[in-house]
Amino acid sequence: MPTPKKRPRARPRTSASGSLRPPRKPAAWKLRLYVAGQSPKSIRAFANLKVLCEKHLQGRYQIEVIDLLENPHMARGDQIVAIPTLVIKLPHPVQKIIGDLSNTDRVLVGLALQQVG
Repeated sequence: MPTPKKRPRARPRTSASGSLRPPRKPAAWKLRLYVAGQSPKSIRAFANLKVLCEKHLQGRYQIEVIDLLENPHMARGDQIVAIPTLVIKLPHPVQKIIGDLSNTDRVLVGLALQQVG
């Protein structure tokens, strides 16, 4: 019986100078924001998201707002348990951020625009 070949380990991406390169930014972000009507938290979450996107993504994003008061069945697909919730559909993997998105650092890490640190 032949022995299985070992697969080489993936190496971190490096630049020509040998330093680590930051993760490649995707061409577009697909974001879904679940809200509950025009509550203050929902309004604040959308406003915070819009400011962050305009500052850091400049036209490379799509925001879909889903009002669970009008479409409660939509919560099941993304397993929404709290609102407001931002679901980052693209880039993969899918991520969720719960709250009004006022913690800028946390949102930027979730969008893969800033490293944890």
